[in-house]
Amino acid sequence: MTDDVTRGARDASVAAAAGAVPAAWAAPGSRQGRVGAGSPWERFGWVMAAVWLVFLFYPVMALLRSDAASGWIITGWVALSAFVVIYVAGFVYGMSFGGGGLTTPPKPSQWMAFAGMILCAALTVPASGGGALSFLPFIMSFASYGLTRLAHWVTLIATITITAAAVFFAPGGTTYLSVLAIIILLAVVNTVSTTLIIRSAQAETLGLELATSEGREAVARDVHDVVGHSLTVVSLKAQLVRRLIDSDPERAKAELADIEALAVEAIAGVRATVAGVRSAALIEQLESCRDALRAADVAMVIDGDAGALSPAQSLTASWILREATTNVLRHAAATTVTVGIAPGSFTVLDDGRGFAGTEGNGLHGMRERATTSGAVFAVRPGKTGGTQVEVTW
Repeated sequence: MTDDVTRGARDASVAAAAGAVPAAWAAPGSRQGRVGAGSPWERFGWVMAAVWLVFLFYPVMALLRSDAASGWIITGWVALSAFVVIYVAGFVYGMSFGGGGLTTPPKPSQWMAFAGMILCAALTVPASGGGALSFLPFIMSFASYGLTRLAHWVTLIATITITAAAVFFAPGGTTYLSVLAIIILLAVVNTVSTTLIIRSAQAETLGLELATSEGREAVARDVHDVVGHSLTVVSLKAQLVRRLIDSDPERAKAELADIEALAVEAIAGVRATVAGVRSAALIEQLESCRDALRAADVAMVIDGDAGALSPAQSLTASWILREATTNVLRHAAATTVTVGIAPGSFTVLDDGRGFAGTEGNGLHGMRERATTSGAVFAVRPGKTGGTQVEVTW
């Protein structure tokens, strides 16, 4: 083998390393999952794979000038051709169908392709000698991006070891010192790149899980508020109907109609909440809560104008009012509820038993809603008794 072929083999490794990330198709979020049927990636993705194969020109020259036995030369040509086919097929398969790897388990076909590339490269050694080093960047990158982390590290170590052995023990091996440097550099690049890809995928997964969890909590909170309030009012009205059914049948019928309307409203509220489109105007919620309190012989006094709050603040105030009314009906034994509305402020004050100092699901939900809207939530004993719920923006 002549010196120019040896230098050519070295240059091949350098050039291939500069663009040898052929298995990057396996990186999640890169191309797989984005390629639709009949897309340009599917039709022309092979061009990206083929363009780097120009750096196998030097192994080709090594085979052309090889003085090895003709059998080995023929084997080298067959192996080189097979390497090209496997490499391009693996690249196109990964881009078009998402072959997995890196953060997902590689498919058996990827392991078979990897083994085939190694075998093909090894079969060219008797005829091309050091020219076979030009295959190493392709193999190393395939393992890094298309297989597991263990395969990445094993291949990285093996590649560096093989190249170092060629440098320090093969005749004229010092010619390949730059090849060794380039392969070490590529190993660092592949390690850093794949690590960032994996962490990005993990962060994306964590963000999705967090969003899903927050979404479930929001739906649970909304359903709790809607159903809890409605069932509380239905229960109170049912008790009232039981007392009135004999003494005042007409009013009992009216209360039953209210119960029916509340049930329909609760069902609609749950459906809309699950759909994520539920909203309530504060003025409507004030009327609804006034009726609910009136059924329990509790008077509501409104101090202020609902228009003093912005639409976003009104939505939060509506939910706070709904839950506060539910708590009054369940626990307070109050006779009067005063709702205070001012720019940037919303309060609900009752004259009942007073705040016990422990927060249940209702207060916890109100606090979450206030925090989400950028408000400060406080619950404390009222100045003259009872409980005061306050939200300020």
